[in-house]
Amino acid sequence: MSRLLPAFLDVVLVLVFAAVGRRSHAEGLDVPGIARTALPFLVGTAAGWLLASVVLDGGPRTLAFGAVVVASTVVVGMVLRAVAAQGVAVSFVVVATVVLGVFLLGWRLLVRLLPV
Repeated sequence: MSRLLPAFLDVVLVLVFAAVGRRSHAEGLDVPGIARTALPFLVGTAAGWLLASVVLDGGPRTLAFGAVVVASTVVVGMVLRAVAAQGVAVSFVVVATVVLGVFLLGWRLLVRLLPV
């Protein structure tokens, strides 16, 4: 699996997270709105990819790589949301961490469990 597919999956899942969040809060599902919601988290995802690529020996399909990406996505995303005066309530941080963890670690776990 090339590095592009795992990166693509992570980006798509962060976009899904943003869209589901907007939908559950009765916000529009327009492209600019989803992009505005997802952007801080996508910056965090990119930072996590960079960090994991530098500090880990394993490739992007490993759970360790995914854990770094999840942590960075949540931390950087929340910091950027706070700077932009967007919501960072504790309950949102918990939900975001759980959902992004399931999404970004989940596909990596499925790849490990499926026969190759």
